[in-house]
Amino acid sequence: MSSTSRTDQPGVHGLFQRERQQAIVALTVDEGRVEVSELADRFRVTTETIRRDLSDLQTQRLVRRVHGGAVPWERNRFEPLLSVRSDHHAAEKGRLAKAAVAELPDTGSIIIDSGSTLNRFAEEIPAGTAIRIITNSLQTAQVLAKHDGIELTVIGGKVRKNTLAMVDGAAMAAVAPLTVDTLFISGDAASAETGLTTPYSEEASLKRAMINAARRVVALVDHSKFSADQLVRFAQWSDIDVLITNIEVAPTIIATIEATGTTVVVA
Repeated sequence: MSSTSRTDQPGVHGLFQRERQQAIVALTVDEGRVEVSELADRFRVTTETIRRDLSDLQTQRLVRRVHGGAVPWERNRFEPLLSVRSDHHAAEKGRLAKAAVAELPDTGSIIIDSGSTLNRFAEEIPAGTAIRIITNSLQTAQVLAKHDGIELTVIGGKVRKNTLAMVDGAAMAAVAPLTVDTLFISGDAASAETGLTTPYSEEASLKRAMINAARRVVALVDHSKFSADQLVRFAQWSDIDVLITNIEVAPTIIATIEATGTTVVVA
C-alpha cells in the first residue's frame, strides 16, 4: 500500500488517534528511537499523520522529535505510577481480587505477576495461607511479607520505578527454570479476538515466561482493559485457564472467550 493511499482511519491494529499515539510512545520508550516511515507502515497511515502525532506527543512532553523520527522525552514518563493506576476502577479490581482467592491452591506454589489488580489480590489472601509465593512486584512482596505461613520469593532484576516491578532479562532468567502450580497474571489490554496485550516487549517476554512456568493460569482483567489492543500480545485465550473479569464486560465477549475453552468467572 502506498503512502498516498493511506488515511487517518484506524490502521491494521484498529487503533484510532489516541490509541495510536499511546502505542507510538510505548514503542519509543521500548526501542529508544522510532522512524516516521516505519511507524507509517506499522499503523498504515500517512507519514504526514505520523509527523502530526509526533508533534502532538512532543507538545505533551512524551517524545522528542529528531530527524526522521523521535526519541523518548523521559524513559519512565509514559507508564503511569502504580499509585495512580491503583485508583482507577478500584471497586471493580476489588471484586476481581476477592473472586481470585477461590483459585488459590491449598498447597504448593504460585506466581503473582505485577500490577495494581494483582497487588489488590495479594491484599485479599487470607491469614494462615501456607503456600510458596513468587512475585516480581516489590509492592506485592511488601503486602505478603506480613504472612507468617507464606514462603515468599522476590524475583530479582532492575526495578521499574513507576511500577515497582522487575521485568528485565534478569527477571526472565529467574523465572525460566521454575515450575509452579498456578500463575495469577494481568495485562494492559485484552480483546476477545487477540487475547492479552501490553505496550512493552520486555514485559511481554516475562509474562510469557511466567505462563510457560505454570501448570494453571488465572488472569484478572477488569472491564476497562477490553478496549484497543496494545502493541505486543503475550497470551492467547487458549493459554489462560481461568479469566476473572467484571459483569460490565459484554456477554458477546465472554461467549467468544469461553468458546476457546477458557473458564470465565464474572465478579
